[in-house]
Amino acid sequence: MTFYPAEEFTPHEEDVLRRYFTNLDLPVFALVNLPEVVKGALFARYSRSSKSLRRLFLDEFVGELDITGDASVDATVGVARAEQLYERVFLEYGDDSVAQLGGVHLACEQASNVLTKILERGRLMSYLEQSTRYIAYDSRIEGRYRYYRDPDVLTSSLGTRFVGDMDRLFDTYGELLPRLGDHFRIQFPKKAKDSDMVWRQAIRAKAFDALRGILPAAALSNLGMYGTGQAYEALLLRMRAHPLPEARDYAEMMLTELRKVIPSFLQRVDLPERGVAWSQYLEDTRDATAAMAAELFADEPGPDEEPRVQLLDFDPDGEVKVLAAMLYEHVDLPEHRLLDRVTKMSADDRKRLVEAYAGDRRNRRHKPGRALERTDYRFDILSDYGAFRDLQRHRMLTIAWQPLSPRHGYALPKSVADAACADLFELAMERSAALYDAMVGPFPEQASYAVALAYRIRYVMQMNAREAMHLIELRSGPQGHPEYRKVAQEMHRLIAHEAGHSLIADMFVYADHSDDGLARLESERKAEARRQKRAVP
Repeated sequence: MTFYPAEEFTPHEEDVLRRYFTNLDLPVFALVNLPEVVKGALFARYSRSSKSLRRLFLDEFVGELDITGDASVDATVGVARAEQLYERVFLEYGDDSVAQLGGVHLACEQASNVLTKILERGRLMSYLEQSTRYIAYDSRIEGRYRYYRDPDVLTSSLGTRFVGDMDRLFDTYGELLPRLGDHFRIQFPKKAKDSDMVWRQAIRAKAFDALRGILPAAALSNLGMYGTGQAYEALLLRMRAHPLPEARDYAEMMLTELRKVIPSFLQRVDLPERGVAWSQYLEDTRDATAAMAAELFADEPGPDEEPRVQLLDFDPDGEVKVLAAMLYEHVDLPEHRLLDRVTKMSADDRKRLVEAYAGDRRNRRHKPGRALERTDYRFDILSDYGAFRDLQRHRMLTIAWQPLSPRHGYALPKSVADAACADLFELAMERSAALYDAMVGPFPEQASYAVALAYRIRYVMQMNAREAMHLIELRSGPQGHPEYRKVAQEMHRLIAHEAGHSLIADMFVYADHSDDGLARLESERKAEARRQKRAVP
């Protein structure tokens, strides 16, 4: 297993931490003995902090809690009584649904950006990942840049080159960060109504956004997760079958920590005839399908230049079906008669029906109901890996992605070119691609670690109109990253014009097609207003 730097704590800090964390020295640990609201708030703060979760808890949370009653608690010791209780309930009911009733907050630290996508694949879990928008990646842990070092790669003939090239990518990121900051301070001068802190935070986020593409997929991230026993079981079965060694190693750490909290819900994971056989099935079917694909497409030419976002599939009658679904709960007729009636409705009546159903949406969280789930859209997308990272977190849809490589080229941010930094950015991309080419033969799975986040990846996303509304309105917002804003904006255009579902598209009133500016400025203004409001006695 790779080396994970362990944090150092004072004896007093260790005494406090043992009450709430299942270990004090590994990158995977569960949270226990804390109110749910504290765990949720801790994870929320975690996503915007460079600190580890345990350090964040000590520095910003423990002082607000009454921990005197927990002095005798030691979460690092196994919970035998809980195991006996779960065992009895599990055996008595004998139903997988019982495993939906026990949940765990799990911290996953020092995970590569390849691994985080594996961790976040399950639909029925909650995730908060450390953001490249708020964290500067030019800092080091124990003198080393924050990227994953695969043991097999490090001990190979490529080990020295891997470390050297990774360090040079981080060096470039650190060198360009102040230059982009200076460029944005000139481009977006501070306005009188903004405080120094609001303006600095917005400039900082803008620089991080522009340069995150230089970071390699090996860059480390911290991730907070919450899920049920059943969801963790499904995740661990997939991870144990995954071809990436980091995923398999991490799965074993996760299983160890989860068994300290919900042991009986995870009994089957490593039983030969149950979980092991299940993971083997997943591995066998993946390998067989990959072999078939290699055979079928052996002579296929490389990728062509195609639109970045394509609408692959939609129902031409989808809008009519959605309108019929809007009426369904308010009448006592079968759906086929509603479809017939909507088909004969005038354009004005259809518009009035949609307006009645959508209502006065005073903010984007006011969402119409499940009638919008009556039709689907399937998109083929080619975006940089950074944008994919953000879009992949949407769970109420179907998503599948292809291997990460440099073959689709990269996205050079306009702001980087405008700041006269394109030459260093492009040299970093060349270094990334050359390292990938050297690694892909001996290390086909680990080669993706070398790929910079600016390189493009192809993926499909299939979603109903209700999820499309959520995704498009959220990701097209002016505070979003320019790359995924473009994807969301194009999705909206295709729904309206290619699918011809203009009434549905018109419901997306918070879809934003404005140009990119100082993206985080308005969000920082609102955050400061909330801070000032709390400070008023």
